[in-house]
Amino acid sequence: MSEPLVIIGQGMAATKLVEELSAHALGRYSIIVIGKEPCRAYNRVLLSSLLAGEIGSNDLELKPADWWQRQGITNIFGRGVAAIDREGKQVTMEDGTIFSYEKLVLATGSYPVMLPIRGMNLPGVLSFRVRADVEAMIAGVQPGRPAVVIGGGLLGIEAAYGLAQAGVKVTLIHLMDRLMERQLDASAAELLAATLETKGVEVLLRAQTARIVGNARVEAVELADGQLIPADLVVCAIGIRPNADLARAAGLEANRGILIDDGMRTSDPSVFALGECAEHQGIAYGLVEPAYEQARILARRLAGDEKARYPGSVLSTHLKVSGVSVFSAGDFLGEDKDAIIFRDEARGIYKKLVVENDHLTGAVLYGDTSDGLYYLGLMRSKAEVPALRHDLIFGPQQEA
Repeated sequence: MSEPLVIIGQGMAATKLVEELSAHALGRYSIIVIGKEPCRAYNRVLLSSLLAGEIGSNDLELKPADWWQRQGITNIFGRGVAAIDREGKQVTMEDGTIFSYEKLVLATGSYPVMLPIRGMNLPGVLSFRVRADVEAMIAGVQPGRPAVVIGGGLLGIEAAYGLAQAGVKVTLIHLMDRLMERQLDASAAELLAATLETKGVEVLLRAQTARIVGNARVEAVELADGQLIPADLVVCAIGIRPNADLARAAGLEANRGILIDDGMRTSDPSVFALGECAEHQGIAYGLVEPAYEQARILARRLAGDEKARYPGSVLSTHLKVSGVSVFSAGDFLGEDKDAIIFRDEARGIYKKLVVENDHLTGAVLYGDTSDGLYYLGLMRSKAEVPALRHDLIFGPQQEA
């Protein structure tokens, strides 16, 4: 008889887990996947493309309804979970429905962080995290009208680009001295800012948001220096925090995220967690690839492979905005370390590789990111690179 497995959350991590389980443990589990959003799992990475009008809403869906049916999976969406009873091994839905489990997986994702300033609750102020946010932007934007995006990280840049492509006059406000400071060095960030300007996004750095101005709805953003920036729409994209609320309420150990071991197990041996809600060895990853790596390990664990272990991820970032190619991985700053740098101003190409103790430990690519996965593979395998050093900056095609 199949063992009941409940997965709370139906985002990209949960969908990848189900896909892997279909390969490793077909028929072993009776699976219920529960998602609170009123639609099936979709690709969040493509939200900026939807906003920009480059794809349609149907292009977001990860798996069609018949795929879930073929896997024999009960897929519930548009309904949230209210509580977890670990002793009784049950989850209670918000409508009172109860499901029993032998194993439970938490893939509850994350919340957008909103600035604790006056005016953030005004109509016209949105986050950029879920499909409903983008649908609200599409419904509310008017070509030629002003919008402000707060936050110059990955999400903020994607939102700003999407709005600009929709014909909106966009100002991108960032507190730090460069865009994507956690993923780019100063040179790559400078090129990125210049490219965004050519795409219709005005970039303001070292700019602190003081308050959102408006009466019935948002009218402007006021900076700490008193500057007022008109805005019909404000998007706050300053970061995310793990959604560990259900886990904490159930008494599971949590710090910033739900604490997990190398087997993706929480403090309860029957409960597992993965993706943005989970914290492994002090790190809560907010990116898709680590979630996919965790899903592969967890699927093997659930299939009975107790040797499958998650060692942590080498962080890499891809900026998926049309006409802007950015990749970074590892210790890309490489302070006090050996760096190989290539820059072609005319073609808008910048590459930086960081080498330490004969190993590639970091990389930043701008303009040409075709070799990103090659460099990431060298970092993950911890391969020695002295023999490749002369041609390393030109990628794998030079090895022969």
